[in-house]
Amino acid sequence: MSFNADTIIRILTIISLGGLLFTTGLRLTWPEITASLRCNRIGWVLPVNFVLVPAITYVAARLFHFPANLAIGMMLLAAAPFAPVVPVFTKMARGDMPLAGALTALFPFFSAFLTPIACEIVLKPWLGTAALKFSFLKILLVLVSTITLPMALGVGFSHWLPSLARKLIWPFDVFSEGAGAVSLGFVSYVEFAAVRNTGWKALLVMAAICELCLLIGYFTSGPGPGARRVVAFGTSNRNIALALLVGIESFPGTTVLAAVVANGLLLIFIGLLHVAYWRFLRPIEPKA
Repeated sequence: MSFNADTIIRILTIISLGGLLFTTGLRLTWPEITASLRCNRIGWVLPVNFVLVPAITYVAARLFHFPANLAIGMMLLAAAPFAPVVPVFTKMARGDMPLAGALTALFPFFSAFLTPIACEIVLKPWLGTAALKFSFLKILLVLVSTITLPMALGVGFSHWLPSLARKLIWPFDVFSEGAGAVSLGFVSYVEFAAVRNTGWKALLVMAAICELCLLIGYFTSGPGPGARRVVAFGTSNRNIALALLVGIESFPGTTVLAAVVANGLLLIFIGLLHVAYWRFLRPIEPKA
């Protein structure tokens, strides 16, 4: 991927995700978010995402004897939970939006410290005596500025300027979703060779891991189907940007980054299939 293509993708992604997270915040209020966190069973979210998912991916990589760079790319993703698309997928699947917003905004603070630690542990067989290169502060700054801050800003507008917030939802939705569609199409085109070179065996294994993690997230959360969908999306859709951030520091100029992008795109497409299933085939009955 050339520097120009990389720059275009980065700009489109920041515009799209920033806008989508901002509009997510516009739809929420602080009381809704705190109430959702209090009434949902989320005690298993951290160990499932930072321990169980990396462990499952580690076992799969060792079992199928994947090349080192491919295995590293897969495990960087496994250690980077709750992609910023989780609130978007939750909205389309009619899940618990306050919970999706709360967990997506909180996870950058956990990920900045737990993702590098999880990577250090599961990548030990491939790193040997070497160590990962990462900056907790840099990771935290990037995640908070691109995920937590836009959403918190939207919630602030919704709380203090509700009439303006309602007017901003539609234009920001249209603009952000348009930028997201262009970004996804452009990334798919630019990274097609990387996806093809990853191999169908590795992609099928990653798809199976994704499905297993989705089921684990769904059945370890609750209490209602809306909350289960949030945790299922968060557990199965990993944060590509975070995985790349760790990968760029430690594995520059290698195929590790291509493996992250290829598998990350696969997770997005699988997530969209689940959105369609839950939205059209298993809709949640509205509360009376």
